[in-house]
Amino acid sequence: MTAPGAVLSRLVSIPSTSGREEAACSYLAGVLPSLGWEQVEVDGAGSVVARRGRGPKELVLLGHIDTVPGGPEHRLEGDILWGRGTVDAKGPLCAFAAAGGRVSLPPDWAVTLVAATGEEADSRGALHRIPRHRPAACIIGEPSGTDGVTIGYRGSLRAVLAASDGGAHRSGDAGPVTGVLRCAADILDLVDSLDDPALPVIRRPSGAVVSMEGREKGERNGTAELDIRLPEGSLPGEWMDSLRAAAGRWGVSISFRSVTPPHVEDKNNTVARALRLAIRKNGNTPRVLAKGGTADFNLASAWNCPMAAYGPGDSRLDHTSEERISLCDFHASVAVLDGALPLIMAG
Repeated sequence: MTAPGAVLSRLVSIPSTSGREEAACSYLAGVLPSLGWEQVEVDGAGSVVARRGRGPKELVLLGHIDTVPGGPEHRLEGDILWGRGTVDAKGPLCAFAAAGGRVSLPPDWAVTLVAATGEEADSRGALHRIPRHRPAACIIGEPSGTDGVTIGYRGSLRAVLAASDGGAHRSGDAGPVTGVLRCAADILDLVDSLDDPALPVIRRPSGAVVSMEGREKGERNGTAELDIRLPEGSLPGEWMDSLRAAAGRWGVSISFRSVTPPHVEDKNNTVARALRLAIRKNGNTPRVLAKGGTADFNLASAWNCPMAAYGPGDSRLDHTSEERISLCDFHASVAVLDGALPLIMAG
């Protein structure tokens, strides 16, 4: 197994669910110098940050080291590496670590690798880094397949509905649990009414219940958390106003745990174009993707620099019990990055 493949396998073997990334970060920080990184630290949010070069132009390779819980047992079966994080997103992160650690840097460039914490939860790692960089270019580490370049993600609203009272009989008052349930149903019906299945996913809204809880015993209370995915071109403020109106109709309070606008990049920006050229050079036909999820990509749009997301792995395996990656595909993605990074820095 190559050194980058061995690093990936070891990193996948170390559990790193959001909020519990310390052991994985410690391992990665210790091994990065062997891949060519000159300065390595763990920052105030627990993320691993590695640097090479001293030029004024910075290329940021922003991946994440945390995972969701569960997943298959870590194991290697021939060319296939199984385990939580192989796809989302330790595979892309380790591809960044390999290519970024050996790319030849022009005198006016530096490259920074960020293994961010908390992407699957509150994005605390990315939020901590954003005010600390002004990159000239950025690649986000998310699975796109070796031949895919992602230029857009939907936004997200995490809305919490809540209601309570001091207690009453259901025969006279349906109560807060029912109010929360019916408010949630109204909101999901609104989302469905604005959806058009004929459109690409990036342009379609969707809604899902994250959690629900209610009690009718003495004091009555109910809560529900909804995840509303916002399509390209939509304004979070307008969606928030619509959700507040629904909450008002049912006498339910509403708060927003997180608000993330959608973001779509120009498919011909410097980064996306360099990745497409490198994919072609490696014998494949590039695919330009816009995804239905939400990622640190959306937050990094604050840098207002050319950006795209790239990384090995089949995103349909994200968060599933079948999560796995082909090491051949992993190494192919490193080769694509080997070709793309110099093109990005050449401008």
